[in-house]
Amino acid sequence: MAPPDGVDLAEVADESPEALLALADERGWGDGLPLVAPTEARVAAMLAAYGGDPDEVIGVVPPRDGEATPRTIAANAVMAGCPSDVLAVLVAAVRALTRDEVNLRGVQATTHPVAPLLIIHGEAVARHGFNPARGTFGPGTRANATVGRAVRFVLLHVGGGRPGSGDASTQGQPAKYTYCIAEHAAASPWGELHRARGIDAPSAVTVHCGENPHNFHDMESETPEPILEKAASAMATLGVNNAPISQGEWFVILGPEHAATIAGHGWTRDAVQAFLFERARLPAGRLRGAFASRVWPDWMDAAPDDTLVPMTESADNIRVLVAGGPGKHSCVVPSWGMTRSVTLPIEYPADRGGPR
Repeated sequence: MAPPDGVDLAEVADESPEALLALADERGWGDGLPLVAPTEARVAAMLAAYGGDPDEVIGVVPPRDGEATPRTIAANAVMAGCPSDVLAVLVAAVRALTRDEVNLRGVQATTHPVAPLLIIHGEAVARHGFNPARGTFGPGTRANATVGRAVRFVLLHVGGGRPGSGDASTQGQPAKYTYCIAEHAAASPWGELHRARGIDAPSAVTVHCGENPHNFHDMESETPEPILEKAASAMATLGVNNAPISQGEWFVILGPEHAATIAGHGWTRDAVQAFLFERARLPAGRLRGAFASRVWPDWMDAAPDDTLVPMTESADNIRVLVAGGPGKHSCVVPSWGMTRSVTLPIEYPADRGGPR
């Protein structure tokens, strides 16, 4: 059985779920749920489907600063139950996570319950069977569940981000098991988010390190403003890190019905961002009273107490996309604050001159 990076090779008498779970518990591997044995054959099959250099260093994962390579990522992906063809997605996700602007060392070590949200864009959604529609954040789809879980395993095994020793999160959150959705491009009136962010590629992945989704609903409105007022109310709260850290991003994930209503009145993605920037605000004095320590630009710090200041310093920090199925529910996902999202293309063997 091929081990996670930095862990001695282990042999077991059988691959029964009970034996593997007992070994994982003894060695401090996994997330407490049953695992798939990362045998040499299974890892090799995943690497063969990937087609790239198996020992390329994709990124260094803190706090242990382990080197993530396609080989170590594949071992963790097998353990998580991933299909053999998704390694290109995971390599792109790990490459994004280990970019400096993500601040993964801070993400791993903070007491905040932050978890990296993966958003899959473009052709990769159908290619690998990701669910972009009803229940995209929930259970029932192997690709969503296992790809998100594999990223967590890389953070645990390669990065050493186990609760207590490497992850100081006070309470954690369910998204620390798996946190992966897909953009519902067919239901989006504004096109794919990765292309709006300047990534001209058939497939891409976004990493956004934040909280669990904050749901908002509007079952009745037939115009954009009441729907987005509810989104703004979910954003304007003292309980998120974005309140004292103005560089924080907000991902606003609209259900298709809300998106259709908003776009049906001629609103663009930029118009949605601008509206939320103006409406998601709290009095400067209230925020000062709640947070003695703040990371704000000078113009926010200088605002009088009765001035309404925004929950992020720029409308460009509000990212809007469409995901989910029927029903008039949407959500916002605030960031940890001291982190920036990253979107990167997913490269397949054909992109590297290999077989299609």
